[in-house]
Amino acid sequence: MHTILPLSIAVLVAVGVLGIGIAYLVSPAAIVGSFGLKLPALDPDTRAWLRLKGVRDSGCGLLVLMLMLCAERRTLGAALLVLALIPFGDMCVVLSSGGSKQKALSIHGLTCVVLLIAGLLFTHIL
Repeated sequence: MHTILPLSIAVLVAVGVLGIGIAYLVSPAAIVGSFGLKLPALDPDTRAWLRLKGVRDSGCGLLVLMLMLCAERRTLGAALLVLALIPFGDMCVVLSSGGSKQKALSIHGLTCVVLLIAGLLFTHIL
């Protein structure tokens, strides 16, 4: 049981982030509103920036899945703790840019907390 919960959380987060990343790569216009910032004009440069987010998210999701398959649980936990900085940073950017406070806290803040909990469980701190 002590491993099932954090593994389940890690799988859900990894698959979710990978799915979001793929959506940003394939169709940035369809998902851009989910981030919490005001919708920008989707000129080619903006689409390129959104696709960069897709590359980042896809890479993070794949990293977690790879660590689940290849690494010790403590290593996976440490990686989750470090990766929690990304949604925390995203939350701070959305809040400081006048974006949606609700989305900043419910999407990015919650993701950060979930990653921290899973990471702490894997590293046996919790």
